[in-house]
Amino acid sequence: MTNTPYHQILQRAVRFSINPNGSTLGENSYAGKPSTSGFGRYYEIRLAAKGQPDPQTGYLIGIQELDSIVRDHLAPIIAQQITTDSSANPANLLPVLWKKANELIKHDLHAIRWHLTPYHCLEMTATTQPSNAVLVRQRFDFAAAHRLHAPSMSNEENASYFGKCNNIHGHGHNYQLEPCIRIPIELLESKDYQLEIQQAVNSTLLDHLDHKFLNIDCPWFDQSQGGVIPSVENIARVCYEQLAPTIAQIAQGIKLVSMTAWETEKTSSIYPADAL
Repeated sequence: MTNTPYHQILQRAVRFSINPNGSTLGENSYAGKPSTSGFGRYYEIRLAAKGQPDPQTGYLIGIQELDSIVRDHLAPIIAQQITTDSSANPANLLPVLWKKANELIKHDLHAIRWHLTPYHCLEMTATTQPSNAVLVRQRFDFAAAHRLHAPSMSNEENASYFGKCNNIHGHGHNYQLEPCIRIPIELLESKDYQLEIQQAVNSTLLDHLDHKFLNIDCPWFDQSQGGVIPSVENIARVCYEQLAPTIAQIAQGIKLVSMTAWETEKTSSIYPADAL
């Protein structure tokens, strides 16, 4: 084993509720602490710290410290904002949360990701924070069929390489897509762009993919028209390339950073790999 200093990233997910009656009861720290009471708001914040683990303990930072930063310091900031103006754009609060966490955390704050729902989150990273930008992620789904078949290979080679996925009549998946979009804070101060983003994804991607046999119904993957094999890798890349110009047209400074495509819960691809 080497004793050369090295850096690692430790990430901790902290789940909590902000309840209308101020309840702080509940001991299920996995599901959320405090637990939800009444019409409470349920959130998850993931903090990531970067640095060198302590050679004696092996710890980069104690997870109890990360829990405390979120529950004792960040959650009250969110609760105060909800009390003051619950209609405000949460993205405007993310720099405040970053600043507070950065003051308290040991080592370097690498990223903070605030899940407003299980499928919609806001994120700042060490890369985006100095430029005062927020990364917005939201998941979408579509159902489609595809067949994995390379014309340059023989039928026998295709059957051997792709297996069941080479079935001549195709097979189906419930796909998920998650575009990651960079939006400058100054733009979010005047407008929430979520509706425009959702409309862009629906019209540019989902209208062309949902309930389709991709190899035949979608020119992007119809190889007789110059399309590519609809592997999950190609789906992530093609969806990125199709969506990027549409996102850029929403407003100057807004940019599609990456696209994640899930073929199944266990299999996904991110394009481009070096985006973040």
